[in-house]
Amino acid sequence: MLTVGVAMLQGARNEHMYSLRKAAQNLDMEISIRELRKSTDVDGVDAIVLPGGESTAMKIASRSENLYNEIWQRARNDSIPILGTCAGAILLSQQGLIETEIERNAFGRQKDSFQSEIRVSVGNNEKFQGVFIRAPRFLKGSDHPIAWLSDEVVGVREGRIMALTFHPELTEDYRFHEWLLSEANHTN
Repeated sequence: MLTVGVAMLQGARNEHMYSLRKAAQNLDMEISIRELRKSTDVDGVDAIVLPGGESTAMKIASRSENLYNEIWQRARNDSIPILGTCAGAILLSQQGLIETEIERNAFGRQKDSFQSEIRVSVGNNEKFQGVFIRAPRFLKGSDHPIAWLSDEVVGVREGRIMALTFHPELTEDYRFHEWLLSEANHTN
């Protein structure tokens, strides 16, 4: 059985947990979901989800329990698979865990949030309904693109880390969570 950790500081945490359960069902896989609130919670997890939220507030909130430092250490030392969405993607870039640079709130303010069909190279169907909420933007193209809004890269996969500027957990398409579970299953 895989244990998947979800950082519980902000964002659509419950939606990610629901998506993970649906993805596990689709893959006929048993998983356990662990809520990550402090550094000791990270021990023994097979994969991690970094939800969206406000990246600066998330870093400040995690300091007292040293959560993110432990996640970064696991990512570097153990090459654990990670799915980072929106602010989670920002944190991955800021930590140098992906080489693709990112800018916060680049699509505008909350009122500028939108949904749009995007093209993805994950799963069997190229089409995906992207949900962009105060979304960041990758500053340059990437050598590792997996998702595009027109010609703009909105998702990258670098090794065992996937960073998305949109929110797949707010859809009923679970392929990104299925990727995370499949990637973690290859290790076990």
